[in-house]
Amino acid sequence: MGGHTSSYKPGRSGESAQTTELENLAHGHPPVSHNAPGIKPPHIREFTLRAVLASLVVALLMGASYPYIVLKLGFGPNVSVVSAFFGYLALGLVFRDYNRWEKHIVQTAGTSAAQTAFMCVLLAAFDMLAMTPGLGFNMSISPLQSFAWLTTAGLLGVLLAVPMRQHFIVDEKLTYADGVAAAETLVVLDARGPAARKAARSLGLGTLSSAAVMLGQFFKRLPEVLPFGARGEVLGVGVGFSLLSLGSGMLVGMRINASMLMGSLISWVLAPELLFRYGVVTEVTKSNVLRWVMWPATGMLVAGGLTALFLKWRLLVKTFQHLTAGSVRSEEFPMKWVGIGVAITTVSLMLVQNYSLGMPFWMTFVAVLFSLPLMLVGLRVLGETNWGPISALSNMMQGIFGLLAPGHIGANMASSGTTGMIATESEALMQDYKAGYIIGSSPRYLTYAQLIAVPIGAAAVSFMYPLLKATYGIGGENGLSSPISQKWASFAELLSKGLSALPRGAVTAMIIFTLVGILLTVMEEKWKEWTPSPTGIGIGMLVPGVYIVTMFLGGILETLWRKADPVGAGQHVTPLASGLIAGEAIVAVIVPLLILAGIVSL
Repeated sequence: MGGHTSSYKPGRSGESAQTTELENLAHGHPPVSHNAPGIKPPHIREFTLRAVLASLVVALLMGASYPYIVLKLGFGPNVSVVSAFFGYLALGLVFRDYNRWEKHIVQTAGTSAAQTAFMCVLLAAFDMLAMTPGLGFNMSISPLQSFAWLTTAGLLGVLLAVPMRQHFIVDEKLTYADGVAAAETLVVLDARGPAARKAARSLGLGTLSSAAVMLGQFFKRLPEVLPFGARGEVLGVGVGFSLLSLGSGMLVGMRINASMLMGSLISWVLAPELLFRYGVVTEVTKSNVLRWVMWPATGMLVAGGLTALFLKWRLLVKTFQHLTAGSVRSEEFPMKWVGIGVAITTVSLMLVQNYSLGMPFWMTFVAVLFSLPLMLVGLRVLGETNWGPISALSNMMQGIFGLLAPGHIGANMASSGTTGMIATESEALMQDYKAGYIIGSSPRYLTYAQLIAVPIGAAAVSFMYPLLKATYGIGGENGLSSPISQKWASFAELLSKGLSALPRGAVTAMIIFTLVGILLTVMEEKWKEWTPSPTGIGIGMLVPGVYIVTMFLGGILETLWRKADPVGAGQHVTPLASGLIAGEAIVAVIVPLLILAGIVSL
């Protein structure tokens, strides 16, 4: 970020090779833009046997630990940086001559497995529906069936995202803050030179600080939030003491932070008052407000994302022209393989959902078809805001199937699960592509690592979810609450009664915000610096206000730092912010393992 200019240095054959901020840090040089592509030395091997073996270990670890995090915390913190650290440890325990590109293969596998395991929220939603009195929902999924389902849908999500690397990463250069943080971590872990040592100290300071705060909160020694009054305590509006959120705000930019704050004010300050005043809700609670605002927020997200793609249709056409078999470079994943793989995984998913869930073939095909534009929207939202709108996109698919298959809860859940799985895997891959773009990894090998890790993550969650369910329980007062699953299940129950059961005024609000989203996206083309981001507003309406306020403060900190000390900020902002993301995410992964092992207790 930061507005620095790119620099060049002579390549081995005499031509100029562009270097990145992180490449320069590794050699002790001043930083430049991390939006420039990195260069990997031609003699370096990345997809090695030891990298693959370490990938299997880290993927299993991440896939097994992530379900507890998601079900306990209610959201899934991005684990790109955590996987990078584990890749460093997995290779470093045995070898001394590994390189950052091998570590990136391991990191990519760990991220993919964790993202696959995120879909434990859907398994929990199935159980919550089964426990709902009078609903008559008795569908259950065995571990083998969930493994087959998550594997086929996950592989499909990876393959569908492959062609979009050129558009989102290379052409549009979207931020993908966690990908930047992962790249920063990979380079700093094996960098040399005084500038690199300074960056390493900033990364370490951020990591230790964030980890210490997270540990203090986990064991109830430190507060998690300072609410803004009694209403703020009920709705989750205030300052959150999450250094992960602070670091994310330092990376995504002030325009997006301000837009998200605007969306948060709409949802958690203005909407509750209006909904209560006009009798739409009888009690102001977070769930009641969210059940209403999710409609206009999702309308704005989808409208903004699809309009942005439509306005850049020439660029998209050019992107796909560059991806024809004759023009793809050797380090790219072949488009022919993408086409064959998408066909095979789509048919496999149709068979799995028909056998396991009784879902007609045409329903699965329609779900895949509609999931593609929703995936594109999700990739743009993630690239701009560092929040993956998986839940919102899945709810949108639930609404679609509320029209196509009214009253069919099984179809509603399976179709939205397809969307969720495609979205979560595509977002993981794009973060890894961003990190690879910065350090010069081969997209082909990163795609291999993702594909290898999907079934490992699916196997891990299929084993761990029943264990967590038996140990802690799902839902209720004392079980793992998983708010995402509760919202998913409640929405399916609501739609089973028909769209007439939707909250009063929600559809009208969705239409209005859809039109506003289109207008703002068109305005962005000419006045981007001064136009609020519809993506930022939409995601700000859905995410708890404490996270948004903290991200906004991170954006202010980054802006003031760059104004006061441009050189120092250029050297330290990215590694410090990356460390703040890494520390909390590492603790969120390790502590549940210690609890399950009986080493610590809550």
